[in-house]
Amino acid sequence: MTLERPPIRLLYIDDDRGLSRLVQKELGRHGYEVTLAADGDAGVAALDADDFDICALDHYMPGRDGLDVLPDILHRPAPPPVVYVTGAQEGRIAVAALRAGAADYVIKDVSEDFTALLRSALEDALLRRRLERENEEAQEQVRIARDRAECMLREVNHRVGNSLQLVSTFMSLQLRHMADEGARDALREAQARIEAVAHVHRRLYTSGDMETVDMQAYLDGLVGELTKSLGSDAASPNITLQAEPMRVSTDQAVSLGVIVTELVTNAVKYAYGAGEAGEIRVRLAPDPSGRAILTVEDDGPGLGDGKPKGTGLGGKIITAMASGLRSAVEFDSAHKGVRACLAFDL
Repeated sequence: MTLERPPIRLLYIDDDRGLSRLVQKELGRHGYEVTLAADGDAGVAALDADDFDICALDHYMPGRDGLDVLPDILHRPAPPPVVYVTGAQEGRIAVAALRAGAADYVIKDVSEDFTALLRSALEDALLRRRLERENEEAQEQVRIARDRAECMLREVNHRVGNSLQLVSTFMSLQLRHMADEGARDALREAQARIEAVAHVHRRLYTSGDMETVDMQAYLDGLVGELTKSLGSDAASPNITLQAEPMRVSTDQAVSLGVIVTELVTNAVKYAYGAGEAGEIRVRLAPDPSGRAILTVEDDGPGLGDGKPKGTGLGGKIITAMASGLRSAVEFDSAHKGVRACLAFDL
Protein backbone atom coordinates (compact mmCIF):
# COMPACT_ATOMS: atom_id res chain seq x y z
CA MET A 1 0.00 0.00 0.00
CA THR A 2 1.49 3.36 -1.10
CA LEU A 3 0.80 6.36 1.10
CA GLU A 4 -0.17 9.49 -0.80
CA ARG A 5 2.08 12.49 -0.27
CA PRO A 6 0.19 15.37 1.37
CA PRO A 7 -0.33 18.38 -0.90
CA ILE A 8 2.21 21.22 -0.84
CA ARG A 9 0.48 24.24 0.64
CA LEU A 10 1.32 27.31 -1.45
CA LEU A 11 0.27 30.89 -0.71
CA TYR A 12 0.30 32.84 -3.99
CA ILE A 13 0.14 36.64 -3.45
CA ASP A 14 -0.65 38.54 -6.65
CA ASP A 15 -3.28 41.10 -7.68
CA ASP A 16 -3.48 39.64 -11.23
CA ARG A 17 -6.56 37.45 -10.91
CA GLY A 18 -6.18 35.77 -14.28
CA LEU A 19 -2.60 34.71 -13.68
CA SER A 20 -3.43 33.69 -10.12
CA ARG A 21 -6.17 31.36 -11.38
CA LEU A 22 -3.76 29.90 -13.94
CA VAL A 23 -1.18 29.20 -11.21
CA GLN A 24 -3.85 27.65 -9.00
CA LYS A 25 -5.06 25.40 -11.84
CA GLU A 26 -1.66 24.33 -13.20
CA LEU A 27 0.07 23.76 -9.87
CA GLY A 28 -3.00 21.98 -8.54
CA ARG A 29 -2.28 19.26 -11.11
CA HIS A 30 1.17 18.71 -9.56
CA GLY A 31 0.21 18.20 -5.94
CA TYR A 32 -0.09 21.82 -4.78
CA GLU A 33 -2.90 23.21 -2.70
CA VAL A 34 -2.88 26.88 -3.75
CA THR A 35 -4.39 29.67 -1.66
CA LEU A 36 -4.72 33.04 -3.42
CA ALA A 37 -4.24 36.50 -1.88
CA ALA A 38 -4.94 39.65 -3.91
CA ASP A 39 -2.43 41.92 -2.12
CA GLY A 40 0.26 41.98 0.55
CA ASP A 41 -2.05 42.67 3.47
CA ALA A 42 -4.33 39.80 2.45
CA GLY A 43 -1.29 37.56 2.17
CA VAL A 44 -0.06 38.48 5.66
CA ALA A 45 -3.57 37.88 7.01
CA ALA A 46 -3.61 34.44 5.35
CA LEU A 47 -0.28 33.60 7.01
CA ASP A 48 -1.74 34.67 10.35
CA ALA A 49 -4.69 32.38 9.86
CA ASP A 50 -2.99 29.25 8.50
CA ASP A 51 0.32 27.46 7.90
CA PHE A 52 1.89 27.24 4.46
CA ASP A 53 4.84 25.25 3.13
CA ILE A 54 5.95 27.99 0.74
CA CYS A 55 4.93 31.40 -0.57
CA ALA A 56 5.13 33.12 -3.99
CA LEU A 57 5.08 36.94 -3.85
CA ASP A 58 4.50 39.35 -6.73
CA HIS A 59 6.32 42.69 -6.79
CA TYR A 60 3.76 45.17 -8.19
CA MET A 61 0.57 45.18 -6.12
CA PRO A 62 -1.86 47.87 -4.90
CA GLY A 63 -1.01 49.45 -1.57
CA ARG A 64 2.39 47.92 -0.81
CA ASP A 65 4.76 46.28 -3.26
CA GLY A 66 6.41 42.94 -2.66
CA LEU A 67 9.63 44.37 -1.19
CA ASP A 68 7.54 46.07 1.51
CA VAL A 69 5.63 42.86 2.27
CA LEU A 70 8.65 40.50 2.20
CA PRO A 71 10.04 41.54 5.63
CA ASP A 72 6.59 41.02 7.20
CA ILE A 73 6.70 37.41 5.98
CA LEU A 74 10.33 36.61 6.79
CA HIS A 75 10.30 38.15 10.28
CA ARG A 76 7.65 35.72 11.42
CA PRO A 77 8.56 32.71 13.58
CA ALA A 78 9.55 29.84 11.24
CA PRO A 79 8.52 31.65 8.03
CA PRO A 80 7.95 29.70 4.80
CA PRO A 81 10.49 30.21 1.99
CA VAL A 82 9.46 32.94 -0.44
CA VAL A 83 9.83 32.86 -4.24
CA TYR A 84 9.70 36.39 -5.64
CA VAL A 85 7.83 37.15 -8.89
CA THR A 86 9.12 40.03 -11.02
CA GLY A 87 8.80 41.44 -14.53
CA ALA A 88 11.21 40.61 -17.35
CA GLN A 89 13.15 43.90 -17.12
CA GLU A 90 13.35 44.06 -13.33
CA GLY A 91 16.65 42.32 -12.55
CA ARG A 92 17.53 45.01 -10.01
CA ILE A 93 14.31 44.30 -8.08
CA ALA A 94 14.97 40.55 -8.17
CA VAL A 95 18.46 41.09 -6.72
CA ALA A 96 17.01 43.31 -3.99
CA ALA A 97 14.49 40.59 -3.13
CA LEU A 98 17.21 37.93 -2.89
CA ARG A 99 19.27 40.19 -0.64
CA ALA A 100 16.20 40.73 1.53
CA GLY A 101 15.87 36.99 2.06
CA ALA A 102 13.82 35.61 -0.83
CA ALA A 103 14.73 32.01 -1.69
CA ASP A 104 14.51 32.53 -5.48
CA TYR A 105 12.82 34.63 -8.13
CA VAL A 106 10.84 33.95 -11.31
CA ILE A 107 10.22 36.19 -14.33
CA LYS A 108 6.50 36.83 -14.67
CA ASP A 109 4.64 36.31 -17.97
CA VAL A 110 1.37 34.79 -19.13
CA SER A 111 2.82 31.80 -20.97
CA GLU A 112 2.76 28.23 -19.74
CA ASP A 113 6.51 28.50 -19.20
CA PHE A 114 5.85 30.75 -16.23
CA THR A 115 4.02 28.08 -14.24
CA ALA A 116 6.70 25.50 -15.10
CA LEU A 117 9.47 27.87 -14.04
CA LEU A 118 7.54 28.81 -10.91
CA ARG A 119 7.05 25.15 -9.99
CA SER A 120 10.76 24.47 -10.51
CA ALA A 121 11.71 27.43 -8.29
CA LEU A 122 9.21 26.36 -5.64
CA GLU A 123 10.56 22.80 -5.58
CA ASP A 124 14.17 24.01 -5.39
CA ALA A 125 13.30 26.32 -2.50
CA LEU A 126 11.45 23.53 -0.68
CA LEU A 127 14.39 21.15 -1.21
CA ARG A 128 16.84 23.71 0.20
CA ARG A 129 14.58 24.31 3.18
CA ARG A 130 14.30 20.55 3.81
CA LEU A 131 18.09 20.16 3.60
CA GLU A 132 18.57 23.11 5.96
CA ARG A 133 16.21 21.55 8.48
CA GLU A 134 17.87 18.15 8.18
CA ASN A 135 21.25 19.81 8.68
CA GLU A 136 19.98 21.68 11.74
CA GLU A 137 18.53 18.46 13.13
CA ALA A 138 21.79 16.63 12.48
CA GLN A 139 23.77 19.39 14.19
CA GLU A 140 21.37 19.26 17.12
CA GLN A 141 21.86 15.50 17.38
CA VAL A 142 25.63 16.01 17.28
CA ARG A 143 25.35 18.65 20.01
CA ILE A 144 23.21 16.34 22.15
CA ALA A 145 25.65 13.46 21.62
CA ARG A 146 28.61 15.72 22.45
CA ASP A 147 26.93 17.01 25.61
CA ARG A 148 26.09 13.44 26.64
CA ALA A 149 29.68 12.32 26.00
CA GLU A 150 31.07 15.26 27.97
CA CYS A 151 28.71 14.49 30.82
CA MET A 152 29.80 10.86 30.83
CA LEU A 153 33.47 11.86 30.62
CA ARG A 154 33.01 14.28 33.51
CA GLU A 155 31.45 11.46 35.53
CA VAL A 156 34.33 9.13 34.62
CA ASN A 157 36.86 11.73 35.73
CA HIS A 158 34.90 12.23 38.92
CA ARG A 159 34.91 8.53 39.70
CA VAL A 160 38.57 8.06 38.76
CA GLY A 161 39.50 11.03 40.94
CA ASN A 162 37.50 9.62 43.84
CA SER A 163 39.01 6.16 43.40
CA LEU A 164 42.55 7.54 43.36
CA GLN A 165 41.74 9.63 46.42
CA LEU A 166 40.49 6.49 48.15
CA VAL A 167 43.75 4.69 47.32
CA SER A 168 45.71 7.65 48.69
CA THR A 169 43.64 7.52 51.88
CA PHE A 170 44.37 3.80 52.28
CA MET A 171 48.05 4.56 51.93
CA SER A 172 47.82 7.24 54.62
CA LEU A 173 46.21 4.72 56.95
CA GLN A 174 48.96 2.21 56.15
CA LEU A 175 51.64 4.81 56.90
CA ARG A 176 50.40 5.13 60.47
CA HIS A 177 51.13 1.46 61.11
CA MET A 178 54.57 1.28 59.52
CA ALA A 179 57.72 1.56 61.65
CA ASP A 180 60.32 1.16 58.90
CA GLU A 181 61.30 4.68 57.79
CA GLY A 182 62.49 3.53 54.37
CA ALA A 183 59.17 1.86 53.69
CA ARG A 184 57.34 4.95 54.94
CA ASP A 185 59.32 7.17 52.53
CA ALA A 186 58.62 4.82 49.62
CA LEU A 187 54.92 4.80 50.43
CA ARG A 188 54.82 8.60 50.72
CA GLU A 189 56.47 8.93 47.29
CA ALA A 190 53.98 6.51 45.76
CA GLN A 191 51.18 8.47 47.39
CA ALA A 192 52.50 11.72 45.89
CA ARG A 193 52.52 10.12 42.42
CA ILE A 194 48.93 9.00 42.83
CA GLU A 195 47.91 12.48 44.01
CA ALA A 196 49.54 14.04 40.92
CA VAL A 197 47.31 11.94 38.65
CA ALA A 198 44.23 12.34 40.85
CA HIS A 199 44.65 16.11 40.78
CA VAL A 200 44.32 16.09 36.97
CA HIS A 201 41.02 14.22 37.15
CA ARG A 202 39.70 16.55 39.85
CA ARG A 203 40.51 19.50 37.58
CA LEU A 204 38.76 17.85 34.64
CA TYR A 205 35.46 17.06 36.34
CA THR A 206 35.22 20.56 37.85
CA SER A 207 36.05 22.27 34.55
CA GLY A 208 33.89 22.98 31.53
CA ASP A 209 36.75 21.85 29.27
CA MET A 210 37.10 18.07 29.13
CA GLU A 211 40.08 18.03 26.76
CA THR A 212 42.62 20.43 28.24
CA VAL A 213 43.92 21.37 31.68
CA ASP A 214 44.76 24.83 32.99
CA MET A 215 48.37 24.24 34.03
CA GLN A 216 48.63 27.36 36.17
CA ALA A 217 45.73 26.24 38.39
CA TYR A 218 46.76 22.57 38.25
CA LEU A 219 50.36 23.20 39.33
CA ASP A 220 49.20 25.59 42.03
CA GLY A 221 47.05 22.83 43.55
CA LEU A 222 49.73 20.19 43.03
CA VAL A 223 52.46 22.27 44.69
CA GLY A 224 50.07 22.88 47.59
CA GLU A 225 49.55 19.12 47.96
CA LEU A 226 53.32 18.48 47.80
CA THR A 227 53.98 21.17 50.41
CA LYS A 228 51.55 19.49 52.81
CA SER A 229 52.72 15.93 52.19
CA LEU A 230 56.48 16.42 51.77
CA GLY A 231 57.26 19.61 53.63
CA SER A 232 54.89 19.69 56.53
CA ASP A 233 57.34 20.82 59.24
CA ALA A 234 58.90 24.28 59.67
CA ALA A 235 62.42 23.10 58.74
CA SER A 236 61.33 21.71 55.37
CA PRO A 237 62.25 23.53 52.14
CA ASN A 238 59.88 26.18 50.83
CA ILE A 239 58.29 25.10 47.53
CA THR A 240 57.40 28.05 45.28
CA LEU A 241 55.63 28.22 41.92
CA GLN A 242 55.80 30.63 38.99
CA ALA A 243 53.52 29.44 36.20
CA GLU A 244 52.19 31.44 33.29
CA PRO A 245 48.66 30.71 32.02
CA MET A 246 48.55 27.92 29.43
CA ARG A 247 46.40 24.92 28.62
CA VAL A 248 47.72 21.48 27.72
CA SER A 249 46.09 18.16 26.87
CA THR A 250 45.04 15.76 29.61
CA ASP A 251 47.86 13.33 28.82
CA GLN A 252 50.42 16.14 28.89
CA ALA A 253 49.10 17.36 32.24
CA VAL A 254 49.44 13.89 33.79
CA SER A 255 53.03 13.54 32.52
CA LEU A 256 54.00 17.03 33.69
CA GLY A 257 52.38 16.52 37.08
CA VAL A 258 54.25 13.25 37.69
CA ILE A 259 57.55 14.82 36.55
CA VAL A 260 57.10 17.79 38.90
CA THR A 261 56.21 15.42 41.73
CA GLU A 262 59.34 13.30 41.17
CA LEU A 263 61.69 16.27 40.86
CA VAL A 264 60.27 18.10 43.87
CA THR A 265 60.31 14.89 45.95
CA ASN A 266 63.97 14.33 45.05
CA ALA A 267 64.83 17.93 45.94
CA VAL A 268 63.06 17.70 49.29
CA LYS A 269 65.05 14.56 50.14
CA TYR A 270 68.54 15.55 48.93
CA ALA A 271 68.88 19.31 48.33
CA TYR A 272 69.17 20.46 51.94
CA GLY A 273 70.42 18.92 55.16
CA ALA A 274 68.29 18.29 58.22
CA GLY A 275 67.06 21.57 59.66
CA GLU A 276 68.59 23.54 56.79
CA ALA A 277 66.33 26.18 55.25
CA GLY A 278 66.08 26.30 51.49
CA GLU A 279 63.86 26.85 48.51
CA ILE A 280 62.62 24.63 45.68
CA ARG A 281 61.35 26.59 42.69
CA VAL A 282 58.93 25.29 40.07
CA ARG A 283 58.56 27.39 36.92
CA LEU A 284 56.47 26.95 33.79
CA ALA A 285 56.59 29.44 30.93
CA PRO A 286 56.30 29.49 27.13
CA ASP A 287 59.41 30.12 25.06
CA PRO A 288 59.70 32.13 21.80
CA SER A 289 59.73 28.96 19.66
CA GLY A 290 56.15 28.09 20.59
CA ARG A 291 57.14 25.43 23.10
CA ALA A 292 56.95 25.55 26.90
CA ILE A 293 59.74 25.14 29.47
CA LEU A 294 59.23 23.41 32.81
CA THR A 295 62.00 24.05 35.35
CA VAL A 296 62.44 22.62 38.85
CA GLU A 297 65.50 23.89 40.73
CA ASP A 298 67.07 24.16 44.18
CA ASP A 299 70.15 25.76 45.71
CA GLY A 300 71.60 22.62 47.26
CA PRO A 301 75.01 21.02 46.66
CA GLY A 302 74.16 19.88 43.15
CA LEU A 303 74.42 16.44 41.56
CA GLY A 304 78.04 15.75 42.51
CA ASP A 305 78.78 12.89 40.12
CA GLY A 306 76.24 14.25 37.64
CA LYS A 307 73.60 11.64 38.42
CA PRO A 308 70.38 12.19 40.42
CA LYS A 309 70.41 10.54 43.83
CA GLY A 310 68.00 7.82 44.92
CA THR A 311 67.04 4.29 43.95
CA GLY A 312 66.66 5.10 40.26
CA LEU A 313 62.92 4.44 40.16
CA GLY A 314 62.13 8.15 40.11
CA GLY A 315 64.54 8.65 37.23
CA LYS A 316 62.90 5.88 35.24
CA ILE A 317 59.47 7.41 35.87
CA ILE A 318 60.71 10.84 34.77
CA THR A 319 62.25 9.38 31.60
CA ALA A 320 59.02 7.53 30.77
CA MET A 321 56.83 10.60 31.35
CA ALA A 322 59.17 12.87 29.37
CA SER A 323 59.20 10.37 26.53
CA GLY A 324 55.40 10.64 26.38
CA LEU A 325 55.92 14.38 25.85
CA ARG A 326 58.46 13.63 23.08
CA SER A 327 61.14 15.25 25.17
CA ALA A 328 63.70 14.59 27.91
CA VAL A 329 64.69 16.22 31.20
CA GLU A 330 68.06 17.95 31.04
CA PHE A 331 70.15 19.10 34.00
CA ASP A 332 71.93 22.47 33.93
CA SER A 333 75.49 21.86 35.08
CA ALA A 334 76.16 25.60 35.37
CA HIS A 335 73.56 26.01 38.12
CA LYS A 336 74.85 26.00 41.71
CA GLY A 337 72.30 23.45 42.90
CA VAL A 338 70.17 21.18 40.74
CA ARG A 339 68.22 22.65 37.86
CA ALA A 340 66.12 20.25 35.80
CA CYS A 341 64.59 21.56 32.58
CA LEU A 342 62.02 20.04 30.24
CA ALA A 343 60.99 21.62 26.93
CA PHE A 344 57.80 20.32 25.34
CA ASP A 345 55.41 21.21 22.53
CA LEU A 346 52.17 22.94 23.40
